[in-house]
Amino acid sequence: MMYALYLSAYHERKFWFSNRQELEREITFQGDSAIYYSYYKDMLKAPSFERGVYELTHNNKTVSLKTINAVQQMSLYPELIASVLYQATGSNEIIEPVYFYIGIVFGLQGIYVTALFVTSWLMSGTWLAGMLTVAWFIINRVDTTRIEYSIPLRENWALPYFACQVAALTGYLKSNLNTYGERFCYLLMSASTYTFMMMWEYSHYLLFLQAISLFLLDSFSLEQSDKVHEVYKIYIFSLFLGYLLQFENSALLVSPLLSLVVALMLAKCLQVKKGTFIAKIMKVINFYLVCTLTVTLNIIMKMFVPHKEHGHMLKFLEVKFGLNMTKNFTMNWLLCQESLQAPSRAFFLRLTQSSVLPFYTLVLIICFFSMLQVIFRRINGKSLKETVTLEDGRIGERPEIIYHVIHTILLGSLAMVIEGLKYLWTPYVCMLAAFGVCSPELWMTLFKWLRLRTVHPVLLALILSMAVPTIIGLSLWKEFFPRLMTELTELQEFYDPDTVELMTWIKRQAPVAAVFAGSPQLMGAIKLCTGWMVTSLPLYNDDDLLKRNENIYQIYSKRSAEDIYKILTSYKTNYLIVEDAICNEVGTTRGCRVKDLLDIANGHVVCEEGDKLTYSKYGRFCHEVKINYSPYVNYFTRVYWNRSYFVYKINTVISFQS
Repeated sequence: MMYALYLSAYHERKFWFSNRQELEREITFQGDSAIYYSYYKDMLKAPSFERGVYELTHNNKTVSLKTINAVQQMSLYPELIASVLYQATGSNEIIEPVYFYIGIVFGLQGIYVTALFVTSWLMSGTWLAGMLTVAWFIINRVDTTRIEYSIPLRENWALPYFACQVAALTGYLKSNLNTYGERFCYLLMSASTYTFMMMWEYSHYLLFLQAISLFLLDSFSLEQSDKVHEVYKIYIFSLFLGYLLQFENSALLVSPLLSLVVALMLAKCLQVKKGTFIAKIMKVINFYLVCTLTVTLNIIMKMFVPHKEHGHMLKFLEVKFGLNMTKNFTMNWLLCQESLQAPSRAFFLRLTQSSVLPFYTLVLIICFFSMLQVIFRRINGKSLKETVTLEDGRIGERPEIIYHVIHTILLGSLAMVIEGLKYLWTPYVCMLAAFGVCSPELWMTLFKWLRLRTVHPVLLALILSMAVPTIIGLSLWKEFFPRLMTELTELQEFYDPDTVELMTWIKRQAPVAAVFAGSPQLMGAIKLCTGWMVTSLPLYNDDDLLKRNENIYQIYSKRSAEDIYKILTSYKTNYLIVEDAICNEVGTTRGCRVKDLLDIANGHVVCEEGDKLTYSKYGRFCHEVKINYSPYVNYFTRVYWNRSYFVYKINTVISFQS
């Protein structure tokens, strides 16, 4: 609760939110966040919930010449739930819609850190680990969450449920859990898995990594297979229930998660009694069989289940890993996004300065090598102890620890390639590091390897498990607590008068049926603040919208007035908005500016040796149209401008002037 209140106070200070008019508040929602919040507003304006859902599932008032199922395409279940809660609880008489909406998200973040707290506590046996986890999470929140940059993001709604699922799974895998505790963990895991899948369209990929971790855990017989296969049943149930309730979402049927789980279920039939030589051979065959079946089933499902192939994602990965080269604007634009590049040195420096990365590395190394010891012991036919004591110094025999080691390695591998995925990995870095330094078993495992004899190892392990986290906590308090308090006392200001003036002009002067064209980020703000129809949206999971974005971005290329006019009229555009910040962009790395990427895609510059240069006899459109000379004035009439935006009306009747 305190973390949720902290986020609320920080948000208030950052945007001076309570002193803003509604329009100024809405402008703080940037990019795709504006789209999500706009649909929440639409639901509140609808005469009934059923009518609101129908209008969203048959939406033809957002993108021109396009009817979309916004609920399915944009995973708007959080907005549906928030709108129902707002009206059903009578909150409309107490609190404004925007405060209710962001309050729910901040509350979920409180649940997020609570789940991490519980997970670390379950693994270490002490609440100190939970406190240290939360402290590291908040101190490193620039790298653990994107909540302060973009509140309505799907991951901010979904990841708290995933954290609850991981906490329940951690408890479920523990060997000494009683029947009631096991049943509670199973029910919590089932509910959170399904909810997580409903909240985020990419959730099944994260669950796929989790399923791989459980498969490896089961392969080495580090836990009873029955428990792991019960988790597989939860996956199947959640996938098919999600398929039915997400308007028969075929993406879930062709997901690698379903193929893997079905392959694991089929391979279970070939398992042989443990402890025999044939069983060891069958383990290897079983591993190969699961991998082969997974790929085969996925290919078969894609052949027979109609689905929308995200071709741009595959092309992006090919270019990302150097398997292909492209001049395509969309691919190169995605590659230039900071969140899709490799992590920067600053990221590792921040984690090191807060001390979480060094301790995480130490804990991971100890747990990993202890796990390898257990695996080799199993290969040699030695049985595992039913109850591992502190004196044994075998932290690698605990199944929940092995699961987390495998899972964090998989998440970390992805985070090393794409920086945006660090938000999936870093919270568990905080949790695993805190668990390790607070766990006597981990210190005992280390002392067993070092053959410590001068001091009683058990006593020293108990002392270190309390002393080390205490020292870390005091140093973090001394260094970072004043900074957190300073953030809450500093009154920042979000000042964007040009955008406010633009939105005000649109609401007062533009016809209700008008269609606007411009950058996708600005179109999201226009949809939210005015409700007017736009030609494109800041969404990157739809090939048609990506193509629209590329076509509209041509207003910043060296194309003729006639070409731009044909593109805009093909989408029934009435008004064009040119942004000075994009047209005169100088801040970003050369080669990653929008106009540079357009010149490369259109062949107006040489980007590689051997490429042909296509000379353009036209100047850059966004510059030329401002000069007001023929032929630009024949197609476009400037109707509004300020320091940042130039609005042009698309002429329906073209009069050519000399």
